[in-house]
Amino acid sequence: MNFDRKNLTEETLIDLYKRILKPRLIEEKMLILIRQGKVSKWFSGIGQEAISVGVTAVLDKDEYILPMHRNLGVFTGRDIPLYRLFSQWQGKANGFTKGRDRSFHFGTQQYKIIGMISHLGPQLGVADGIALGNKLKKNGKITAVFTGEGATSEGDFHEALNIASVWELPVMFVIENNGYGLSTPTNEQYRCENLADKGKGYGMESHIIDGNNILEIYNLLSELKISMIERPRPVLLEFKTFRMRGHEEASGTKYVPQELMDVWAAKDPVENYRNFLIENGIITDDFDTTLRSEIKKEIDENLAIANAEPEIEAILSEELNDVFQSFNPEVINPSEDAEKIRFIDAISNSLRQSMERHNNLVIMGQDVAEYGGAFKITDGFVAQFGKERVINTPICESAVVSAGMGLSINGYKAIVEMQFADFVSTGFNPIVNLLAKSHYRWLENADVVVRMPCGGGTQAGPFHSQTNEAWFTKTPGLKVVYPAFPYDAKGLLSASINDPNPVLFFEHKQLYRSVYQEVPKDYYTLPLGKAALLKKGNDVTIIAFGAAVHWALETLDKNSTISADLLDLRTLQPLDTEAIFASVKKTGKVIIYQEDSMFGGIASDISAMIMEECFKYLDAPVRRVASLDTPIPFTKALEDQYLPKGRFEKDLLTLLAY
Repeated sequence: MNFDRKNLTEETLIDLYKRILKPRLIEEKMLILIRQGKVSKWFSGIGQEAISVGVTAVLDKDEYILPMHRNLGVFTGRDIPLYRLFSQWQGKANGFTKGRDRSFHFGTQQYKIIGMISHLGPQLGVADGIALGNKLKKNGKITAVFTGEGATSEGDFHEALNIASVWELPVMFVIENNGYGLSTPTNEQYRCENLADKGKGYGMESHIIDGNNILEIYNLLSELKISMIERPRPVLLEFKTFRMRGHEEASGTKYVPQELMDVWAAKDPVENYRNFLIENGIITDDFDTTLRSEIKKEIDENLAIANAEPEIEAILSEELNDVFQSFNPEVINPSEDAEKIRFIDAISNSLRQSMERHNNLVIMGQDVAEYGGAFKITDGFVAQFGKERVINTPICESAVVSAGMGLSINGYKAIVEMQFADFVSTGFNPIVNLLAKSHYRWLENADVVVRMPCGGGTQAGPFHSQTNEAWFTKTPGLKVVYPAFPYDAKGLLSASINDPNPVLFFEHKQLYRSVYQEVPKDYYTLPLGKAALLKKGNDVTIIAFGAAVHWALETLDKNSTISADLLDLRTLQPLDTEAIFASVKKTGKVIIYQEDSMFGGIASDISAMIMEECFKYLDAPVRRVASLDTPIPFTKALEDQYLPKGRFEKDLLTLLAY
């Protein structure tokens, strides 16, 4: 192995050795502990330390790094106290996740490290969002994100690199090509000769680097960093290395030919660098022996601290309270100065006034800039707020949602517009596994609102007409808002943007230009989690949301003798159970009206809750009215049959006659 020190000082050379030796010695200790059953699982990075160490050494401590589970050198390179790492791996309170996640599935703002989730790809989009935040701040900071050769097959890899290139984001995309994805060799993963060649498809500079040569890594990345600050852009870096242990220790390495193991063992990044330093008189054997002894002592002392720490106690209130970041919203009351506007205008007004109120708010989505969005809701926003804050995105929902998370990590608020709620399926993973779980896992909130134009009645067919709120009401960590009136839409959207937690904000397309209401001109908010009682009565409780509220009102107008409580939920998560139970206890009969198909919809959960909490008050079985359990069709006759509007009146009268 050829080490070229260039103009590096002896102090730097020795510092790099200390940095690369420490994770190796920790790993060797972990291998002992896992055999003793004191650590439950371990993903070894032995043989790959030079990459983590080199990248971390080049970046400033206030520059974000997004590592994976073989990048111990990132964490030690940021000088995290070892007892905290040991506590994390043992699931103890001094770790970073309160025992809720294992190994390196965590982040820490204190050390500017953002950990992975097992789905791998989304962290590449998160890096884009962090880098976008840096670019908006004009702070000259670089972001580095790690991935393996296996994850380059994921769509998130393509999406994130494409976004970074189009937006000229200063991101180092670090590919650790270590030969195997668990047991699958690279020749069964991709067909290009080098993964760095993929950079050409994105118009992106790329480099192939010896991932076992700490000096080659440090020197090249130091030069690249200076260049990326002067000319912000992404760079794709393929590090050729090898995984000397199994995917995790239990899997072993029997599937790897022994001759291949021998070849890479001879390229050991720690031992080769040590020999270079000794041969060039930069360190001595005695220095090395003393250094190893000091590091081992530090490891043992910190292990003792972690071992002495008590096991996690399960505290129910703490578990429930950490799902969301605590937030005491400022209630801003509406003014009396109002105008009669459409639902769509109320949404636009809220977005505009929120952009004026929050200088750190960014809107992202397909065609949202000059074109103003598919429904013209952001028309004129570029002229007022600039293209830095109103950003057209490529068609890549997953990476855009992940970028929203990255913006949040870097101190911004993000609004991501789905052109149609149906399209969220291609961004589903980062919503339910990243946004929803981050605060519970390591107390990092996701200040992201995902706008969801939804619903049928416009003959738009199976891919533009779904009302898919149930996909998200099931997921702890997400708030779901679904207004039916312009007044509510404006106040609830403003409140959702203020909320530091992830919110799915559903906007029924059929209501956009058909529903008018007097709406205050000035900025105001409405509390999430509070239903609206639109009508009062004693015979029956009607629970609805979205367009179904208007359909229910039409039915009641036709049947003036029906005395009904009509409850507009407005927010589905959190759900106003207090209002629901109070009404049901008063009327004794309840019908739940939703546009979504029946099975698995939120009406089913509300029905079950009522049966559990209000059974003795009921004078009839709880009734649900919903769309057919089919995809939503296109032709008007079929769509009319699909939607529940034509069945509600009959079911309501049947319930009243029970």
